[in-house]
Amino acid sequence: MSDAAQPTAAEVRAAAEAVKTALDRHLAAVERRTGDDDTGVYEAFNALATAAEAYDELLYDRYDEVTPFEIPGADDKLPPYAGPDEPHALSVLIRRDYAVAEPRRLVAQARRVADLDHDEEGPRSTAAALGVLFGEYEPDEIASRHKEFGLEEGDSTLWVTADGELPEPGEWLAAPFDQADPERIVCRFDISSVFDDEDDDGEDADAGEDAEAAGAGEAGAAR
Repeated sequence: MSDAAQPTAAEVRAAAEAVKTALDRHLAAVERRTGDDDTGVYEAFNALATAAEAYDELLYDRYDEVTPFEIPGADDKLPPYAGPDEPHALSVLIRRDYAVAEPRRLVAQARRVADLDHDEEGPRSTAAALGVLFGEYEPDEIASRHKEFGLEEGDSTLWVTADGELPEPGEWLAAPFDQADPERIVCRFDISSVFDDEDDDGEDADAGEDAEAAGAGEAGAAR
C-alpha cells in the first residue's frame, strides 16, 4: 500500500475508540441479557465484531501490526438450539463427497460385483458402476474402502437433528434434506482438508475434524 493510501494516525485512534465504545455496549447488553436468544446481545456482538475488524485493518495498514483478537463470523457456529429438551425422534443427515480418482478401478470393481451376481454384461460406464457399488455396499463400508473403489475423499458432514416425534412413513422422501432445521441440530461433525490447512497455520483443529454440539464435551465450538 502506498503512503498516500495509508490511514492517518488519527483514523487509527478513532477506530480504537470505536472498539472501546462497542466493547462497553456489548458488556452492558450481556449484563441486561433476558435469555439465550437476546437480540440486544446479538446486535452488540455484531457491532463489536465490525468495530474490531475495522480497527485491525487500519492498524495493519498504518503500522503493519495486528491485534490478538479473532471474532468468529456467523457461519462459524450453529444457531442456538431450539429443539425439544427430551427429543423422542432424531434424524441423522450425512453428506460425503468423493472424487472419481480411478474410473477404471471403479468400473472393474463394479463388474466384479456384477459377475458375482451372474450378470455377464456388467456396468461399463462410471455412472452405472457407481449404481452397482452403492447398491451392493453400505455407505459406511464404501467410506472405509473408498481407495479400493478408486474414489478419493472430499469433505463430509454429519448432522444429528432432534424432533418431538417420528415423521410419517414416506413424508420426506421426495426432498429428504429440505426440512433440516439448523436450530434443531443436536450435534454436528465436519471433516475437511481445510481444517488440516488451519493446523498448518497453527490454528486449533483436531485431525482435520471439527464438531459443534448442543452440550459441552465435544470437540470444536460448543453452542
